[in-house]
Amino acid sequence: MRILFLATWFPYPPDNGSKLRAYYLLRGLAERHQVTLLSFAFATARPDAPGELRDWCREIQVAPVDPFALNQAGSLRTFLSPRPVASRPVPAMSQLAAQALRGQPYDAVIASTGMMIDYALQAPPGTVKVLEEHNAMTRWAWERYQEAAGVVERARRWLSWRKGRRYEARTYPRFDLITMVSEADRRAAVDAAGRRSPRVEVVPNGVDCAHNRPGLAPPQPTSLVFNGSLTYSANYDAMQWFLAKVYPSIKAQAPDVTLAITGSTKGVDLAGLELDDSVRLLGYVDDVRIPVAGAAVAVAPIRQGGGTRLKILEAMALGTPVVATSKGAEGLEAVDGQHLLLADDPQRFADAVLRLLADDVLAARLRRNARQLVEERYDWDAIGRRFAALVEQTVTRKRANSHE
Repeated sequence: MRILFLATWFPYPPDNGSKLRAYYLLRGLAERHQVTLLSFAFATARPDAPGELRDWCREIQVAPVDPFALNQAGSLRTFLSPRPVASRPVPAMSQLAAQALRGQPYDAVIASTGMMIDYALQAPPGTVKVLEEHNAMTRWAWERYQEAAGVVERARRWLSWRKGRRYEARTYPRFDLITMVSEADRRAAVDAAGRRSPRVEVVPNGVDCAHNRPGLAPPQPTSLVFNGSLTYSANYDAMQWFLAKVYPSIKAQAPDVTLAITGSTKGVDLAGLELDDSVRLLGYVDDVRIPVAGAAVAVAPIRQGGGTRLKILEAMALGTPVVATSKGAEGLEAVDGQHLLLADDPQRFADAVLRLLADDVLAARLRRNARQLVEERYDWDAIGRRFAALVEQTVTRKRANSHE
């Protein structure tokens, strides 16, 4: 089959969650199909050195713009916009998609994240359209509305949720297949689409178990790691909460403890974080496996957002025990006390971290069980093949229906 894959993030290097997902799904598609990749290219993207993508893709074209920055708007313009501001089409990508669709017929067009919806819907009738969404954004928007304090802030967040909800209700039924990363996100998508909902399936996030393997670095006895960029609001909130309410209790019992935080801090309000000399901001690292493998405990104190956490899967694959909130582990088939430790209260979260720092037997059991879990359930090889099979089934079904 000929497949047009539309990516928000250029997948190389695969150095954040969205890029990793697109990277491995592309690999799964390219094993049996001809894939053309159209993508925005910004931040750390290297379209000039696309690595394995050059071998996987028949053609690669990019729009060298940051759609998030381009679609930023002031509060008044955001308020008055009838649709989510981030979803507005970027002319450079609209032109690339139109040219590609005029150039040859495609069996399927895949929009990787909701930002690419408008471009996928340019495809002619008869072309299978797939939305490969990473999480249900309106589910997250609804959670943010419920947490808001103050009349003005609640009204602003309710309006944001309502716009997203209407946009999804209008666009989701125009796709033949939607994939989400968790069952909660799948249910949210079906609910948003209403009676005209297309097929919605779960294609979870995964981890490359061959690339991420135990033993890459010796763990330091009192070291913690959070492998998530603070530029993402859910990660910033997680560290703000952890540093203010959890970390002091850990330090009181383990004065030598250290915390490493990976990922970009560009534009981040560091003054809003209770940092001290024991906290190291590593910034962008070429190989995030090393600081994660070298930690005694990986923390995932996530309190908002949707989807499933690649940071947890990576730590499990690397053999680093995990302490997470229930929200952080949402969507994963991980059992508290068997694969990781869960805690939502600040003191209980601190106690769980301290238990792992002190109990080598418990840490070893979690490492062993977690590695088995990711090998059996979350390896990207199997997930990529499942995604490709879903696309193939959808194309076959649409062709059969067109001949009836």
